[in-house]
Amino acid sequence: MTTYALVPGAGGAAWVWHRVVPLLEQAGHEAVAVDLPGDDPDEGLPEYAARVVAAVDGRDDVVLVGQSMGGFTVPLVAARRPVAAVVLLNAMVPLPGETAGEWWDAVGSEAARVTAARAGGYPEEVDLDVYFLHDVDPEVAASGEGHQRPEVDRAFETPCDFERWPDVPIHAVAGEGDRFFPVDLQRRVARERLGVDLDLVPGGHLAALSHPRELAAYLLGVVR
Repeated sequence: MTTYALVPGAGGAAWVWHRVVPLLEQAGHEAVAVDLPGDDPDEGLPEYAARVVAAVDGRDDVVLVGQSMGGFTVPLVAARRPVAAVVLLNAMVPLPGETAGEWWDAVGSEAARVTAARAGGYPEEVDLDVYFLHDVDPEVAASGEGHQRPEVDRAFETPCDFERWPDVPIHAVAGEGDRFFPVDLQRRVARERLGVDLDLVPGGHLAALSHPRELAAYLLGVVR
């Protein structure tokens, strides 16, 4: 049995995985969605990693899945314990020692987002509905009230203190409709920083909410 350690993005709400968890469990695996205290000024990337490590303590076959800013937590977890594979979903992919605050300019994220917005004919100004919830069922989105929280500055300012990515299979996957981190950006970053090709699944930046079945199938395929 594989244990999927599901790491959320900014804000740290494990709720973002709530539609994927039962699908992985129905397939005979364990899924652990880790809640991270994104609004706590006393906790940052090292503390996030410690929480993930504690959540999967005692498991042997762990697949680490990091969504969005969760990509900055994943390599710290892999540096602390063995993992079978890494999956980065619509993720920020750090270099050793980089901060999440530095990442945006380093990869040209803002320019890529604006270019995609102009080509796609949707607003350039970042808006929750336009960039994150545009493909999420309104009832699903409404169920998240009370779960989401802001991400304080500490996690963006703390260097991602790891030496190298683990020597295990690493998969980069994007929601083909991601407006926040467009596919062309993610493909370039995956090649430059990980040396891997980008896979695609249906959905936008929050594909775990909009297309959980397709995402779960992809994650199960990683194990196969």
